[in-house]
Amino acid sequence: SSGINAEWPLRPGVDWGEEQEVAAQDTVSKNSCRPSEDVYQDVLNNSAEKWDKFYGIHNNKFFKDRHWLFTEFPELKETLENVERVNIFEVGCGAGNTVFPIIEHSDENANIFVYGCDFSSTAVDIVKSSKLYSDDKCHAFVCDISQKSLQVPIPEESLDLITMIFVLSALNPDDMAHCIQNISKYLKPGGHILFRDYGRYDLAQLRFKNGRCLSDNFYARGDGTKVYFFTQDEMDKLFTDAGLEKVQNIVDRRLQVNRARKLKMYRVWIQCKYAKPIANVNKSAEIDLS
Repeated sequence: SSGINAEWPLRPGVDWGEEQEVAAQDTVSKNSCRPSEDVYQDVLNNSAEKWDKFYGIHNNKFFKDRHWLFTEFPELKETLENVERVNIFEVGCGAGNTVFPIIEHSDENANIFVYGCDFSSTAVDIVKSSKLYSDDKCHAFVCDISQKSLQVPIPEESLDLITMIFVLSALNPDDMAHCIQNISKYLKPGGHILFRDYGRYDLAQLRFKNGRCLSDNFYARGDGTKVYFFTQDEMDKLFTDAGLEKVQNIVDRRLQVNRARKLKMYRVWIQCKYAKPIANVNKSAEIDLS
């Protein structure tokens, strides 16, 4: 048991203010030593292998199904209920913890199709082995979204929604911009990317020991998987540079209290919704008309 027996949203400036910010910065600066060069190169260059090993150990037992998505992203529910044909792409599908809740929350007769990709062939095999997996509702495939050129079995401008839930943080920072630009091509005009990931000074960042820091705010976990901790400004630049428009960009801070150990711990997540502009529907037609 974690011993955590209370959690609630933080009040800006009350539960999280200058004192907490300075303390967090101090902790991060103290834990900024890099690992050895061998470990550094291994972690940076063998992501698929690390995630294969992770899912080989944990199967589908590590992450819980994300039924909270429908609370945090009401667009999911609205789209499933109101769009005649819904195409969704879950980037970094893992063991199906987002794919299957979406399918379960849709009417069995609904015209919905969910694509899911992952670095890890082991994770994709787990998704495909589920009793909820059906070829007429979903397609899971292996894909390295960090590549400069993205090849996926999805027509461009065909997706209503793209979900990115705790996946971008696993990429090397240098690969994040072209990742967002690449996947944005598959959104319909008016389609949305729904994003949630680790925020700067989250509890997980402050817990890293010396020798795990790969670069600023980017770390190697003990199992060799990687994690980055974002700010709102970083995410806004990534999405707007890809031609998307902001719908939402918030910091979600939660205070967790371990009463037995008298500890206050802060969870920090970044949550974003960005849309492809409808005005970009047919640039060539606009040129012809002029």
